[in-house]
Amino acid sequence: MTTTAITGARVFDGERVLPQTTVLIGEGRIVAVGGDVPAGAHVVDARGGTLLPGLFDAHVHTSEQALACALRFGVTTELEMQGRWTKHNRAHISEDDSLADVRSAGFGLTPPGGHPSELFPEGFRPGGGDRSAFENVVMPFSTTPEEAVSHIPKLVAAGSDYIKFMVDDGTVEGHPGLPMLDQATLNAGVAEARRHGMLTVAHTLTVDATRMAIEAGIDGLAHLFMDRPHDEEIIELIAGSGAFVVPCVVLDASMMGITGAALADDPRVSTRLDEAWLTTLRSSFDRYPQGRIADVLDSVRALHAAGVDLLVGTDASFPLPFLGGLAHGASVHQELGYLVQAGLTPIEALRAATSTPARRFGLGDRGRIAAGQRADLLLVDGDPTADISDTLNIRAVWRRGVRLAGG
Repeated sequence: MTTTAITGARVFDGERVLPQTTVLIGEGRIVAVGGDVPAGAHVVDARGGTLLPGLFDAHVHTSEQALACALRFGVTTELEMQGRWTKHNRAHISEDDSLADVRSAGFGLTPPGGHPSELFPEGFRPGGGDRSAFENVVMPFSTTPEEAVSHIPKLVAAGSDYIKFMVDDGTVEGHPGLPMLDQATLNAGVAEARRHGMLTVAHTLTVDATRMAIEAGIDGLAHLFMDRPHDEEIIELIAGSGAFVVPCVVLDASMMGITGAALADDPRVSTRLDEAWLTTLRSSFDRYPQGRIADVLDSVRALHAAGVDLLVGTDASFPLPFLGGLAHGASVHQELGYLVQAGLTPIEALRAATSTPARRFGLGDRGRIAAGQRADLLLVDGDPTADISDTLNIRAVWRRGVRLAGG
């Protein structure tokens, strides 16, 4: 296989910035960083640009169409937090270099009638009601510790890459009193997942739900609370636990009625999305208008100052206006901007979309530009390590060393 030499780019290797250098890729991997261009190599002149590891979205609900959309924006790995793309269902995706790669929790533990059922209109069925799409998916409805424990080995056997727990009483979504996992059931499920060596994540939109998840020993929070400002106690609790946080600021903004219209109007975005996604992006969830985005950004700032690992995630799902304000791929770039607005440097924000999610989710073959890593790469014009908005100046995307058509 011909070696490709990407020459003359500034390189952000997932942790730090390297001076202009050559990156060699071949057979789906990074062969070398630095050195001479070998004879016969295909040369990509990247002068004036910055080469980045392919980006992560650490919170999605996805489809093959959405994975293609994500890849167009340089998102080479999506982490599904509820859906069907577990190990046994995604072999074709793993081998398709026109799609982002994916890992999945399968379906999260929740009581019957619990979150996320309240998000959907009456009669709505995911996948248009095609039950065959979910034939191999475990539905781990749990109301007791014994039920939670019994579902963990089923999820493991069905190919879940990590285990998700829904801790949500419906307050933020406008459905207070929603059935919710209690502390004993959550504790039992998390302990059983740990016994199976599984990473655990929790859906938590309130401070109280966050406290429950941390008490249970959760490894990561798939959301940042948005029901009230943080206090020192909750920040110290999260930081002391070692849990990571996927703030999904773009989701919190959408819940507050803030649309993605400005992002949709950016020609760097609109040229990569179809009308269904643009319409969705211009909408919003609009379920918690009393929320304050400034409070969320303050909480991000406090968590970062406390040394908590932050990961870029969006909660992007499907092109439906009632799930609006978000779009696969595009919203990752907006989330990067929110993290910088909250006080992270551009380099720290980029780590949150590359090396940090790779490390926290045990994906040691990606998230860095180093010899032996997957050749999942994003080349952009400009310098996003100085101006984070430059991540949208996309010049080329590679997935396993295969350059995406049109880039």
